[in-house]
Amino acid sequence: MDKRSTIAELSAKRTNLRAGLDTLLDAAKTEARELTAEEITRFDADEAEIRTADAEIARLDEQIRADEQHAETMKRYGVPRVSVTSEPEVYRKGDAASPSYFRDVYRARNNKPGAREAIERLSRNDKMVQEQRAALSTTNGAGGEFVPPLWLEQDFVSFARPGRIFANLVPSKPLPAGTDSINIPKVNTGTAVAAMTGQNTAVPETDLTTTSVASSVFTIAGGQTVSLQLLEQSPLNVDDVVLQDLAAAYAVALDTYLLTGSGSAGQPQGVMGLSGVNAIDCAAPTTGQTAAGQIYKAVGNAKAQIHSKRYMPAEVGFMTPTRWEWLTTQVDASGRPLVVPASGQGSNLNLLGLAAEVAAQGYMGTFNGLPFYADALIPTNLTADSGTGEDAIIVARISDLVLWESDIRAEAFEQTYAQNMSVFIRLYNYASFQPARHAPSISVITGSGLETPSFA
Repeated sequence: MDKRSTIAELSAKRTNLRAGLDTLLDAAKTEARELTAEEITRFDADEAEIRTADAEIARLDEQIRADEQHAETMKRYGVPRVSVTSEPEVYRKGDAASPSYFRDVYRARNNKPGAREAIERLSRNDKMVQEQRAALSTTNGAGGEFVPPLWLEQDFVSFARPGRIFANLVPSKPLPAGTDSINIPKVNTGTAVAAMTGQNTAVPETDLTTTSVASSVFTIAGGQTVSLQLLEQSPLNVDDVVLQDLAAAYAVALDTYLLTGSGSAGQPQGVMGLSGVNAIDCAAPTTGQTAAGQIYKAVGNAKAQIHSKRYMPAEVGFMTPTRWEWLTTQVDASGRPLVVPASGQGSNLNLLGLAAEVAAQGYMGTFNGLPFYADALIPTNLTADSGTGEDAIIVARISDLVLWESDIRAEAFEQTYAQNMSVFIRLYNYASFQPARHAPSISVITGSGLETPSFA
């Protein structure tokens, strides 16, 4: 991607962020109130992203201006101008004329006819991708394997987004190379201060103690056996078909592990089973109570637990898409909806929440003043309070969690499949998830008040 295209993408991102902040401020102005703590946190985060985008746009713009000025100088003094054009990507998505990455990997690894040309293309692709993502080259996996084409990595993320709502909101970092475990320092007990008993008396002193929390690196892998005829003869690049399906499966697996992983058998520890989280009970409504009201109080309790134990505000909440849509159907004693579209917020002073634009997953709106996201991978078969078919609601200070991910690997193997004229295509990735540094930053709401919603 050239500098001008990058500026265009950054500008579009900046425009969307600014529009979101304006909407936030307009809502507060309309309601004649100050921003809430959660809104301030969101405002500051988006404002920081805008400043980062502005800085990058300014840097690229300066480079473009310098290049243009240099060209004019060379022209002025009669120096022959050398036109440098960007080389097209070696492997291009959806282009029938583009070589297949998996086909080239297969030929190069197995010394098949065309191996020399395949190796040349793979090497050229390696160089191009590494140049374009130089700032990210410290991630795990720089072990001499062929680098997947850039579009494959970009689509791997974009295809994955619908299935990894929770994972995409956890702060992400590149996974360091050469490690199977990540340790984060943690203050166990802090220092202390107190009033001095008198002049020239000893200053109170308590040594802080430290510990660390560790998270193992886990592997998520998937593969597909394809016929050699499809790989060698098909006019359709199998890259497009296999990648999309494996990426979607990877997204589901990663998000599920982050939510409900067991912490054993190669899985990370998910937030719902993490020791030390705030367990909030949402009881079934009794006479004079409503189910929506019980959930509203439970979310408030979840936020309060984070406030009182982490001493910082909750930032975001997660529930199933069905639970959110059920909330949008609930009404007060006068038949007015308790969760309405943001555009209709003035119609009811008893609102519990505001719904965003229509979406099946992702950001849905606010509830109890907290931004809420619908994640279809939150379990719906829980049995708390001896109930059945219950789902869960998660409230979290998400910035206290960390997810490390490496770059994906893609390989093709003929071994053990030769008698069937088949090739095994494999994609895999390494990751590490750390939710335990501040366990009280997470509240998990369960209970009989969250039994399967009824739309009757």
